[in-house]
Amino acid sequence: MGKRPELEPETISRIIEMAWEDKTPFAAIEIQYNLSEKEVIALMRREMKASSFKMWRKRVSGRKTKHIHQRDFLVGRFKSSNQK
Repeated sequence: MGKRPELEPETISRIIEMAWEDKTPFAAIEIQYNLSEKEVIALMRREMKASSFKMWRKRVSGRKTKHIHQRDFLVGRFKSSNQK
């Protein structure tokens, strides 16, 4: 696997925003930005203060809405016009 190109600050901000949203699954971030869940977690760890990262990880760990295969619903979820 080759080295990933650097992300623009605006892109990093949008990925963080999507990761914070409870109903945006990691799969949506992967489709739009080609970042796996592990890569999103690493980006969040790198870009956030340690206390904010810990709070986010505690909140999203095991959350059904962040993992599309665990969700109870698919229809009716909001999809931003920025998402692919």
